[in-house]
Amino acid sequence: MNQELWIVLAVLGACMAMFAWGKPRMDVVALLVIVALTLAGVLKANEALAGFSDPSVVLIAALFVIGEALVRTGIAFRLGDWLVGKAGRSEGRLIAWLMVAVALLGSVMSSTGVVAIFIPVSMSIAARTGIAPSRLMMPLSVAGLVSGMMTLVATPPNLIVDSAFKREGLPGFSFFSFTPMGMVVLLMSVGYMLVARRWLGGRTEAGVANGESAADGRRTFGHFVADYRLEGRAYRLRVAPGSPIAGRALQDLKLRREYHANVVAVERQGRFQSELLAPIATLELRVGDVLLVDAQADSEAIGEMRTRAGVEMLPLQGGYFADQSRAVGMAEVTLLPDSRLIGKTVLEAGFRSHHGLNVVGLKRGRSAFEGRFLDEKLAFGDTLLVVGPWKAIRRLQSQTQDFVVLNLPVEADEVAPAMDRAPHALACLAVMVVLMVTGWVPNVIAALIACLLMGATRCIDMRSAYKSIHWQSLVLIAGMLPFALSLERTGGIELAVGALMDLCGGASPRVLLAGLFTLTAVTGLFISNTATAVLMAPIAVSLATHLGVSPRPFAMTVALAASAAFMTPVSSPVNTLVLGPGGYRFGDFVKIGVPFTILVMIASVLLVPVLFPL
Repeated sequence: MNQELWIVLAVLGACMAMFAWGKPRMDVVALLVIVALTLAGVLKANEALAGFSDPSVVLIAALFVIGEALVRTGIAFRLGDWLVGKAGRSEGRLIAWLMVAVALLGSVMSSTGVVAIFIPVSMSIAARTGIAPSRLMMPLSVAGLVSGMMTLVATPPNLIVDSAFKREGLPGFSFFSFTPMGMVVLLMSVGYMLVARRWLGGRTEAGVANGESAADGRRTFGHFVADYRLEGRAYRLRVAPGSPIAGRALQDLKLRREYHANVVAVERQGRFQSELLAPIATLELRVGDVLLVDAQADSEAIGEMRTRAGVEMLPLQGGYFADQSRAVGMAEVTLLPDSRLIGKTVLEAGFRSHHGLNVVGLKRGRSAFEGRFLDEKLAFGDTLLVVGPWKAIRRLQSQTQDFVVLNLPVEADEVAPAMDRAPHALACLAVMVVLMVTGWVPNVIAALIACLLMGATRCIDMRSAYKSIHWQSLVLIAGMLPFALSLERTGGIELAVGALMDLCGGASPRVLLAGLFTLTAVTGLFISNTATAVLMAPIAVSLATHLGVSPRPFAMTVALAASAAFMTPVSSPVNTLVLGPGGYRFGDFVKIGVPFTILVMIASVLLVPVLFPL
């Protein structure tokens, strides 16, 4: 070995040792790699820094933005609702459904993109169900890697192997050539993670979902409902055909005076989805509108309202508008000493007319006010509970003249501020998927087009876009990419391949397949799986030609091994993405990834020659 190779191996060993130790931070280690390889003369400065301009780094940054846009438009939360609906409260079913959804979607688009999109979905599910994020992030990354084994276009290594075939004049793989083996590995991965999840930490207290407690000490909808005694006061009433209130403005109905009923918000069916309207005085009701009503009245008064106003009672799931918590918000406000509202009644304060919100509770001291409080005169130190659209509550936070917003519930974190742009976000996502599947433009350009479209359609703003990017992950990936060039330039890869030929040259084809899988997987620990496939695909073809057997099982083995990057957090961007959200250490990936990689290798050696005869 030459001196430069010794330097590269020493830097690589030190890098892996620091990763295993956990100090310093991984992104700092990556920067140290850039500096070390440059000072040692192995790479020039522009070569060591080339990772920051690598298309994969730009692609990952763009996918962070797209994932945030899906959160802001509510799509991520709706997908989480669907997964929770399928799984119920079962952690095992949730993991299974999550992995299947990720693997199937990742079979037609970038696995990195799919994982970036599902990270906020999984974090939302963890918060609502009380499952520790560490129990979901690792299955998410495993499914993202397995998705690369599902179709020809699922991951770049598959296309690289296909290109290597065609350069040799051999017929390439079809779109679904990878699918049978990919389905086997997917089933294996689901079963494996259902067992291995016990190694990923325990459950958190499941309080956020049911309103009993919040992990960070903050209060929930359930706390406010209990404190202000709002149980049994919420109704959903639909304006029926022929209703006398259809076509009339809210200010003309006198619902609060006649029935002690406050209209908190109005659901109206739009072109693509229902929208929530603030209950402003001039809002004219239509047939089919659903009134969200807080009623300080007995059942007889509500019955009379149903008869006279021509409205139908609809079921209300959960507690006080809990099923509407992404649209209907709550906030506690307290009056300032010099507030102009002191001495006025709640009605005279005009919260609905000035702020589009209804006061549904009054607390004086530590106790909620008993009885009907709308005519009660306000005093300094009173705390009001207001309910209404989240947009109105956000505007309320900027009002500091007469009162200050004292508390927001935990549910405020799951509010989708651009929910009405959900159809546009789906259209932008569809454009990206079509461009990636067809290959009309490079994947990074497809993602950038989607980002620009998301911004143009107001699915995301610039501030949120920059904030959504996980810069630590990008620096880590960009800093590790120079290893591929340094190992290739110093002869490290050729040395490892030569050793494999010497070790297994006279063995049976299945033993060679196992050796080829092992070398590919180990090489992928240090360089990207795409670079690994570039280096290993020609070796696989030449090895099969030397043995006089079909090269297809050898090439397929390389493709599968390149995607089996389960063993370290830096072996694939997919693993790096979940490192922070899952709270993982380097050893967690070793503990989970090494046994599963061995299982995938055994399955490949046994099944690939059956699917692709030697």
